[in-house]
Amino acid sequence: MSFPVVVLISGSGSNLQALIDQSLQGKLNINIAAVISNKAQAYGLERATIAGIATHALDHKLFESREAFDAELQKLIDQYQPKLVVLAGFMRILSETFAKHYEGRMLNIHPSLLPKYKGLNTHQRAIDANDKEHGVSVHFVSPELDAGAVILQASTQIEKNDNADSLATKVHTLEHIIYPLAVKWFSEERLTLSDGAAFLDNTKLPESGVLYNKTLE
Repeated sequence: MSFPVVVLISGSGSNLQALIDQSLQGKLNINIAAVISNKAQAYGLERATIAGIATHALDHKLFESREAFDAELQKLIDQYQPKLVVLAGFMRILSETFAKHYEGRMLNIHPSLLPKYKGLNTHQRAIDANDKEHGVSVHFVSPELDAGAVILQASTQIEKNDNADSLATKVHTLEHIIYPLAVKWFSEERLTLSDGAAFLDNTKLPESGVLYNKTLE
């Protein structure tokens, strides 16, 4: 496996685990070279260690500015010469310099059907708006928060008895399906970014990306 990937996390790392599992199953031909967290206690670091992946904790609180932290993080990432950087629950707003350095080779997953509900508390916001459906989006990272070109989305119905927790559980299940799929497309050089738009197999994707169904796998 010669396609090096670095994964950034802040928490439990369930999307990281989905990538690890699919790699072990031979469904995803990538080499997760390192997992980096801004929180030393993040459980995702343990997941990586169990899988034999190099780990690093870089505490953003030890830096005087966002730019200083991002500069150090960039140096750490670039030691591994990744072809792709995957944000898997990395709870940091990125500086413009950092985002531009990895433009076209950094992905994020966001728990809403973008462009709806950028930022936090997406599940409750969807419920409060009386939406009929909710979901998750994989997108390229741009300097603007949750605003990069959307690649892939998956949706779920919001039932009358759903609350933020139950909706989050539904969305997590979808995340673990579509994030590895988007990474697979990128690793196979089928997915690219050009002039701010996502392209799959040289075809420009709509602003909402591709809506997931099983035929895409």
